[in-house]
Amino acid sequence: MSFEFKLVRQDRDSQARAGVFSTPHGDIPTPVFAPVGTQATVKTMSPRDLKELGASLVLANTYHLYLRPGAELIARLGGLHRFMAWHGPILTDSGGFQVFSLESLRRVSDEGVVFRSHLDGSEHRFTPEEAIRIQELLGADIIMCLDECAPPLDRAYNEAALRRTHLWAERCRRAQTRNDQALFGIVQGGVFADLRRKSVEFLTALDFPGYAIGGLSVGETKAQTHETLEITTALLPADRPRYLMGVGAPEDLFEGVARGVDIFDCVLPTRIARNGAVFTRRGRLNLRNACHATDPNPIEENCTCYTCRTFSRAYLRHLIQAKEILGLHLATLHNLHFLLQLMREIRQAILDGTFIALKDAFLSEYPINQNEP
Repeated sequence: MSFEFKLVRQDRDSQARAGVFSTPHGDIPTPVFAPVGTQATVKTMSPRDLKELGASLVLANTYHLYLRPGAELIARLGGLHRFMAWHGPILTDSGGFQVFSLESLRRVSDEGVVFRSHLDGSEHRFTPEEAIRIQELLGADIIMCLDECAPPLDRAYNEAALRRTHLWAERCRRAQTRNDQALFGIVQGGVFADLRRKSVEFLTALDFPGYAIGGLSVGETKAQTHETLEITTALLPADRPRYLMGVGAPEDLFEGVARGVDIFDCVLPTRIARNGAVFTRRGRLNLRNACHATDPNPIEENCTCYTCRTFSRAYLRHLIQAKEILGLHLATLHNLHFLLQLMREIRQAILDGTFIALKDAFLSEYPINQNEP
């Protein structure tokens, strides 16, 4: 199948753009935020919840699903879409980021990565070919090349990792056998402009149907993230989708979209919800705080999500303090609604030619650099 990315509107005052990426399981209007379903489930949410929230893309994790329950089992049961009963588009990462986060539990060579499972200590080996084989068994619509994510400020490490990432990208391209999955190359190079340029030049020559931008928001400053994004997206082909990996705070969505990013994913909305924190237009709210114990108001006035239409802050705080599962579900539902609705507003603003006005208005009231609870 041919994966088509149609550019619908380019903003006049920024690099923001609205498009549609067509996949075998449906169209993805961009820019888009993808909730993360690490273990083939977005934590506390059912597929019906996600559909009602208007999610158009969900991410699942290759490393975790490879270890448990196993890619062969998922394939035998009809593939990831049937297994998790999500019939819209799915994106799987290659597992590389999780493997490299294991640090002392892995060994890297040009051939691949040998690592020990965080579950039982058993030894495993990921090669580019194996990463593609696993993702083909899982059956996601968008799959990723195996790459090496280096510390963003370490020049020597990034030079070595970039050479390996490019070597692996070639092998992933050759290893792919299915034509109903869009394989994205991953641009690396830390905060170094020349390395990012080199990475884009190499990967675009391989003619991937889309390009991910990796190795950002992992230790560098916001200014370095923005500068690196500007350099990278300016070099990427305009007719292919651009995916900024692991980024999803509200302010980062605006900044990424303004620099030409089309796809985002992040565990942030589900993770902070499990700690009792929720998004509002004026920043994050910690529902565990005692000031909410008798508060009859919703999380946010005028929010149309089920949580805000139905429950008070006092009730939500009670659920969270009592460690009731419903509290985690309702907080997660609100946070995902918040980001998905925000992205719909961003897309509409691009179509209307008012993106910069929306960005400025939102960020003028939203405090940034808030720590997770």
